[in-house]
Amino acid sequence: MVKNTKNNDLSGLTLLGRAAKPSRKLETFPNHHSRNYTVTLQTEEFTCVCPMTGQPDFAKIKIEYIPDKKIVESKSLKLYLWSFRDEGIFHEHVTNLILDDLVTALKPRWCKVSAQFAVRGGIGITVDAEYKKSK
Repeated sequence: MVKNTKNNDLSGLTLLGRAAKPSRKLETFPNHHSRNYTVTLQTEEFTCVCPMTGQPDFAKIKIEYIPDKKIVESKSLKLYLWSFRDEGIFHEHVTNLILDDLVTALKPRWCKVSAQFAVRGGIGITVDAEYKKSK
């Protein structure tokens, strides 16, 4: 049996297995596969607040990416998304910020962030932001 997780894969992880609190730190571990494959992460529990009114905004967030050398550690992603809970930010800006931060941390071959915000004031907003690594 092949063991794909190596001891040093865990050396850079500081959030996994510890007390949870919001953090803007995205942790990664090495990708041991050279083929293209898609990782999909999603949550229905994302919240931020309207920058004008302070009213809560709820969204379903879906992150899809094709890893290159790094994979995002899921607990760090959860804590990262949690860090927006009390932040006043427009839907378009937070979706693009999440994409930018993932691209910075992962340097993926491709990444897409979709944020489907709940209807408020009679209008639902969905924002899709995408990155593709140039060759």
